[in-house]
Amino acid sequence: MSAPAGPSAVVQVENLHKQYETDAGPQPVLKDVTLAIAQGQFAAIMGPSGSGKSTFMNILGCLDTPTGGLYRLDGNDTGRLDTDQLARLRNRFIGFVFQGFNLLPRASLLDNVALPLVYAGTRKSEREARARELLHQVGLERYAGYLPNQISGGQQQRVAIARALVNRPKLLLADEPTGNLDSKTSYDIMELFRALNREERITIALVTHEPDIAVYASRMVHFVDGRVDYDGSPDQWIAQNHVAHN
Repeated sequence: MSAPAGPSAVVQVENLHKQYETDAGPQPVLKDVTLAIAQGQFAAIMGPSGSGKSTFMNILGCLDTPTGGLYRLDGNDTGRLDTDQLARLRNRFIGFVFQGFNLLPRASLLDNVALPLVYAGTRKSEREARARELLHQVGLERYAGYLPNQISGGQQQRVAIARALVNRPKLLLADEPTGNLDSKTSYDIMELFRALNREERITIALVTHEPDIAVYASRMVHFVDGRVDYDGSPDQWIAQNHVAHN
C-alpha cells in the first residue's frame, strides 16, 4: 500500500530516526521508518500514545528535524535546509489543521483564513478574494465578518481547514482534527476532508486515535514503539485487530 518513491511522491522518508537527549541518556522515538506518500493520497497515521506518530507528523511538517535518515518534501531534501529555508518550504507546501482550531479570537473569519497570505506578502485584494473563495468552499462564506466565538466548534474547524488551504499547499497535515468535536460534527468534517482529497486531489496525512475517523482515509500507517507495524487498508487493519467501528 505504501506509495512508490519518485516524482509523484509528496512525502518520501528513508531510514528515518529520531531520538531526544534526556538525563537518562538518548531516548529513541522513531526507528528506521521508510515510506512514501504520493500526490493525491489520503493517509491516516495511527498508533498508541508514545508510538512516535506525533513526532513523525512534526517532522513531516518541518516543525522538527530527524536525527538520521532522509526526508524529502516534494523532492526537496529537508536535511540540507537551514531554519529559514525550512520555514519557507513549510509555508509554501504545507497546510496545518489542529485539534484546537487556533483561530485569532479578535479577527474576522475572513481575516483568519487570509492570514497565511499576509505572511506570503500577497496583496490585500487578492488575500480577501482567495479567503472568500475558501470560505465558500467550506460552506461559510456568509459568516465572513463573524468572529470565531460567534460560530460553532465544527464551523471553526471548517474555517481552520479553509485557512490551511489558502496557500494551495501540496500537503495538508491534520493533527487530531476532530478531537474537540462531537461525533456527528466529526463525521461532517471528515466528509469535507474526503471531498477535498477526491475532488481537489489534495494530499492529506491525518493523525487520529479513532478507527471511526481512520476509515475515511484510503491508507493507514500504524506506529508501535517508533516503527511502522502496518501500512495498508484501514478496514483490513480494523478487521485484523477485531476493532468495532460504525
